[in-house]
Amino acid sequence: MEGRILDYLALTMLIVVSITFVYAIIYIHDIPYEMAKKRHHPHQDAIHTAGWVSLFLLHTIWPFLWIWATLYKPGVGWGIAPDQTAAGGGPSGQAGEIKALEERVRALEIKMKEQRVEG
Repeated sequence: MEGRILDYLALTMLIVVSITFVYAIIYIHDIPYEMAKKRHHPHQDAIHTAGWVSLFLLHTIWPFLWIWATLYKPGVGWGIAPDQTAAGGGPSGQAGEIKALEERVRALEIKMKEQRVEG
């Protein structure tokens, strides 16, 4: 009688551990997708699909999915600056654009003040 109770207990533990292991594997494969979703990654659906494919490929492409999900940063994008030398851009070109915009804003503010005084 006592042996049967231990057998059922061992079987229950085996089932619980097996289910926990399967859920842990599924949770781990989904980490890159959760990172991509948190960062508003433009390819989050592709990362999610590739995560499921990775699950069936025994996680062989999973490290690449992790890298892919971490490359994109919100507010910064991919972190790769466009080639600004061809367009005459660069830091000095951007500073010139900022100055021009500031001058336009000042001119508009002056124009608005003149209209208020007249009206």
